[in-house]
Order: sequence, then structure tokens, then C-alpha cells
Amino acid sequence: MRAAGNRPLLLTGTVSLLAWQGLVLAVDRGWLGADVDRGAQFCEASGTGPWLQPVSALSNLGFTVAALAIAVRASRRGSAMGPLAAAYAVLVTLLGPGSAAMHATETAWGGTLDTLSMYLVASFIAGYALTRLLHWSPAGFAAVFLAMVLGCETLARTVGPVPLVQTAGNAAFGGLLVLALVIEFRLSAREGRPRRWGLAAVAALLLAFAVWTQAQDGSPWCDPHSFWQGHGIWHALCALSCWLLYRYYDDTDASSATS
Repeated sequence: MRAAGNRPLLLTGTVSLLAWQGLVLAVDRGWLGADVDRGAQFCEASGTGPWLQPVSALSNLGFTVAALAIAVRASRRGSAMGPLAAAYAVLVTLLGPGSAAMHATETAWGGTLDTLSMYLVASFIAGYALTRLLHWSPAGFAAVFLAMVLGCETLARTVGPVPLVQTAGNAAFGGLLVLALVIEFRLSAREGRPRRWGLAAVAALLLAFAVWTQAQDGSPWCDPHSFWQGHGIWHALCALSCWLLYRYYDDTDASSATS
């Protein structure tokens, strides 16, 4: 389905504007609670301004750029994803203010918004892969999507620290992405879908994870007072990966291969 229209761009732009405006108000008025050093381990020193980690917070604008690029392409050209293109773009744009909430405030609620935005995107990616593999209905997709988000939240709240990735929530997030990767490779083999954009998305994400592991307190790369923060690079590479993944979903060669 490639019917073009302005709905993806209008929806994504509106959600993005409202979410960032809401975050600015929340930071200004202290709605997210007290500073508990949530996310402080990601190297950048806490400043004295209203946004405690400005580089790590504002680098999340990359997700907004990626989401708007997705929405523009879907609006102008239509999308092989159909209506789900707009849903994907909205979830990608929510990654920006969600992550920025944690880095701007270092509060518990900010951290919750950060991880929830991650779970939403990973659950969409895994659920979309499963739906296409098993030919589920939209209702089936919605059910598995919600189950995955709830599963991530449950693991994050009930399981203790996890080596390398810090939390069970992060492990669940990564597990969903690995599940989606395995399924997408199977789909591409079954349907003759080209893998170029998908491989590029995986490469960007793997590089992002490598940077993430080194962009923490005590790492040789860590300079708490530098403008060049590794965690900001992590955000930028993840945003790039989101865009490349959409190009994989919307690859015109893939559409023609399955038509």
C-alpha cells in the first residue's frame, strides 16, 4: 500500500512539537520530581542550568529529524508499511523527548520516560516482524505489541542488574531487536527481499552500542566536561539506524519483489 498523503507528516510533526513543548514545561516547573542521578553514569557532568546534561539531552533531537524524514517520505511517496508508517514515525520521534527527559533532569520519572520510549520502538520492530512472518491481523499486532511493552516494563522492575547492559529492561530491549533481526533475515530469504538497508541499520546500531559501552564513567573515552559526549553519538547513531530501518521496510525493490 503506497497511497501518499500528508497524514504521517502532520501526525508526526504534531506529536513531536507537543512532546518537546511538554518536556520544556516539565523541566522548567520540576514536574518530573527530584534529581536522583538517573543516567549520571553516562559520563557527562551535571551542569548548573535547568538541563543538567545538555549535550546528552539535546542530541536526542536526532530522533526528531529521523522521524520527520520518515514522515516526509511516507507523505510524499506513500509507504509499503501502509498506516503503520505513521505509527513508526511517531514512536521514533518519542524517543527524543523520552531520552532527553532523563538526561535533562536525572529524575526517576525521566528515566521511566526514557526506557518506555525504548520499549515502545523495540516492541514495534519485533511485533511488525512477527506479524509479517505469521500473517497476523492488525489486532494480533496490537496485542503482541502491548504484551512486549508490558514484558519489558515487568522485567525492568523485577529483575536486578544485568552484566554489560546494566538492567533487565535494557536486556529485554536488546533481545527484542535481536528477535526482529532473526525474523527479518528469514523474511528476506523467503520473499527475496533485498537486505542493503537492513544491514546498514544493523551496522549503525552495532556501532552505536560499541560507543555506548565506552561512553560511561571510568571509560578511557569519558571526558565529563567535553562538548563531544559519546552518549550523544550513541543517540545520533540510533536515530540513523531508525531511518535506515524504515528504508528497509519501504524499499521499493522489496515491494516489487513481493508483488
